[in-house]
Amino acid sequence: MARTMARTIVGIDVGTSKICTIVGQAGDGRRLNILGVGTVPSRGIDKGVVVNIDDAASAIETSIEKAERASGFRINHAFVGIAGRHISSLNSRGVAAVQNPDGISRQDVARAIEAAQAVALPTQREIIHIIPRAYVIDGNEGIRDPIGMSGLRLEVETHIITGEAMAIQNLIRSVERVGVQIDDLVLQPLAAAEAVLSDEDKEQGVMLIDIGGATTDLAIFAHGGVWHTGVIPVGGQHFTNDIVYVLHTPPNTAEYLKLRYGSALAGNPPAPDDESDLIDADTLTVGEKQRISAHLLKQVLQARAEELIELIVAEARRSGYDGMLPAGIVLTGGGAQLNRFDELLREDLGLPVRIGIPGGLGGVHDALDSPAYATAVGLLRWGMRYGGRPPEQTPSDDMSLYERFRRWVRELLP
Repeated sequence: MARTMARTIVGIDVGTSKICTIVGQAGDGRRLNILGVGTVPSRGIDKGVVVNIDDAASAIETSIEKAERASGFRINHAFVGIAGRHISSLNSRGVAAVQNPDGISRQDVARAIEAAQAVALPTQREIIHIIPRAYVIDGNEGIRDPIGMSGLRLEVETHIITGEAMAIQNLIRSVERVGVQIDDLVLQPLAAAEAVLSDEDKEQGVMLIDIGGATTDLAIFAHGGVWHTGVIPVGGQHFTNDIVYVLHTPPNTAEYLKLRYGSALAGNPPAPDDESDLIDADTLTVGEKQRISAHLLKQVLQARAEELIELIVAEARRSGYDGMLPAGIVLTGGGAQLNRFDELLREDLGLPVRIGIPGGLGGVHDALDSPAYATAVGLLRWGMRYGGRPPEQTPSDDMSLYERFRRWVRELLP
């Protein structure tokens, strides 16, 4: 048995609150050894979109330099995450006549997917992903892999993810400006899913909720593939801003209070003379202190959490998915660390909820045992699954439809 050649993969998660570069090495199986990590605060990015290329490129470069020093690896290629309010999705169906009577070929599949891609998009939008969900042969639905099957008419159901051309190009320029070529742009919730969801989760039906700094990304998986993706314009920064406005504290103090004393469930109010409910905190006036109510802090956070859950429910309904989600909901992203948000979500939706933390890691991975790093780790796993394989390794029978499609396209391109 030939031994699989180890590959070094780099992922860059360009988020609103932080930029994280991870260098990993993939070998046999799903084991991923982390060689180095570089995390810095974001600059030049607002609501997931680059608004200042110079500042964004500088922050990305600093993150890359930290990862290079930690790993001893020179970074010149990377998988890069993309998100933001400009992202949208749609479903499309493509049709192709089968040309070979001996069975459906890869070329037939490629032509059907190309037909699905021919949707009317505004000139300022570009396709980021086109993901096959299922195939239909001569009216027979639910076919996962049509290659070699007999039929005259092949249809493919696809999920297409698009973004604003300007936002995409500005992200690409920010990364390439520091001398790094992009192996693939990956929608962040799809990357996060690679880190925290199992194939069984995706088969049974699961909703991934990735709470970032400025937005919450949602992805529904069913029957092994992507059913729906969406972006909600509420993230962790909105929770922090609410504390600033209501309790009149600086943003850094508000962030600390949120993580140290906050909760998405306020509980019963304390007694009027309960001193244990009071917390010392800074005010907006430099040098002044105040005492705030921990219960009031939790009420502020619960109000925003309930609003976010309402938006999640509305987005899920908009997806048109009327099936059950036996695998429930997986929460990830930095916002998933808000105390008891998973409990509130479980109570409101009546579904199992768990926090998604990246697993299967070796090397220097201690700092990554957090939902905040799901996207960054997922970019490495995306590279393991879709980013090319050593020549001696052949495709396995359990590849997803998307993986098969990407490999077919690479083989068909001149």
